[in-house]
Amino acid sequence: MKNINIRRSWNRFWKRNTLFRWNVFLSIVVACILCVLLGLGYYFFFPQIHLKGKHTITLNYQEEYKEAGYTATVGKKDITSRVKVKGKVDSNKLGSYELDYTVQYHNFSKKVKRMVLVKDLKKPKLAVDDSDIYLCPGDEFVPEKVEATDNYDGDLSSKVEASIRKDRGAVTYRVKDSSGNEREVTKNILYQDIEAPVLTLNGGEVLYTFLDEEFHDPGVSVVDNCSDDLSGKVVVQGNVDVHTLGEYSLSYHVEDSSGNSASISRTVIVRERKGIIYLTFDDGPNDGTTNVILDILKEEGVKATFFVTGKGPDELIKREYEEGHTVALHTNTHNYAYVYSSADAYFEDLYAVQNRVKNITGQESFIIRFPGGSSNTISRRYCVGIMSYLTQEVLRRGFRYYDWNVSSGDAGNTTDPNEVYNNVVNGLRSDRENMVLMHDIKTYTRDAVRNIIRYGKENGYIFEKITMDTEMVTQRVGN
Repeated sequence: MKNINIRRSWNRFWKRNTLFRWNVFLSIVVACILCVLLGLGYYFFFPQIHLKGKHTITLNYQEEYKEAGYTATVGKKDITSRVKVKGKVDSNKLGSYELDYTVQYHNFSKKVKRMVLVKDLKKPKLAVDDSDIYLCPGDEFVPEKVEATDNYDGDLSSKVEASIRKDRGAVTYRVKDSSGNEREVTKNILYQDIEAPVLTLNGGEVLYTFLDEEFHDPGVSVVDNCSDDLSGKVVVQGNVDVHTLGEYSLSYHVEDSSGNSASISRTVIVRERKGIIYLTFDDGPNDGTTNVILDILKEEGVKATFFVTGKGPDELIKREYEEGHTVALHTNTHNYAYVYSSADAYFEDLYAVQNRVKNITGQESFIIRFPGGSSNTISRRYCVGIMSYLTQEVLRRGFRYYDWNVSSGDAGNTTDPNEVYNNVVNGLRSDRENMVLMHDIKTYTRDAVRNIIRYGKENGYIFEKITMDTEMVTQRVGN
């Protein structure tokens, strides 16, 4: 009731007082004019800054910050060139960075801010794909060690967790970085053998045998991921008629219990026998050449003789012995001035290298080659007549010495693998035992060996290593 009376009184007052109504009207008009004038003054005299892009930007760790840009105006006038930017963003460090943009025009200035948040937004990386895992039936799955790296935390391999879901037949590898970014990879586990056995030829893809001589097939070795032993299940097809010259094919086939199969074949060539080749190597062993020569000999199925010194890696001498080659004695020092200064000095040097070989292989070797050969004349500089004495004395002490009748020329006459090859093959004769002199410390000899072996095989020669029963090949003593 009271509020109604107040409104009635106000209405009577408003209607009766015309002057008051005009005063109110004029006040409103003046206020509007002042607002317009203030707005125009602000527009024409106060500078403004307009940031391009967002006022708050999120930047990934180590991502380069690129300024989105800005403009500054007073009225219609562009004063962007007057803007000063203060602050710096270090994207190599997580955190918040503030950039201040300031512009001044006459006595008026304007400042705005942009926030840049540097965060680690990338997920870690897992060094594992999502391909299915196949296991042999009955095997138990053991999670593999998985490497994990993160752009911020670095190595997270120790943080990788593996969860196995036997009900789903799957394993999930999961890792989370310090910023909460998570990566996971799920792999299906299938208990199914899908891998074929692996057949490897014992000996080379091409074997040589000789007319009317018994051929022994070296066969194959077989490895299967799920079967313990499949060697008894290898089926061989083909035959070799050693009474007829020609080429013959042997094929080998095997199948595992899951039906996966593998096949491989080789060629056997029946030739007439022409002669024997003894590949002999002096001055080794040497890493980078001897080991490669051993690889070639193994691949070609050839045995050789190594006349070793007191230098080079022990493991190469051990490998020579374990792979069935003859480890023979050359010299411990290869110092002519010392070795041929006297008989005592020679045998001191010889026994030193003999002891080295015994310590490495467990076997004493009595097969030797004189430094420079038994026909060397350089020994005259140090002791006249010493070779005449030593060639008899070594035999009396139980040694057997071997010179050569085929020289590769690699001791100084050539450094070309092709010349080494030509020197050897041109020196071979089918009516004798060919004792070939080479040096396994020479790269060009290393590069010629395979072709020499293949020439010998293709032309009916057989390769042997020197034993104590091998007839000595000697030269005429010149001192």
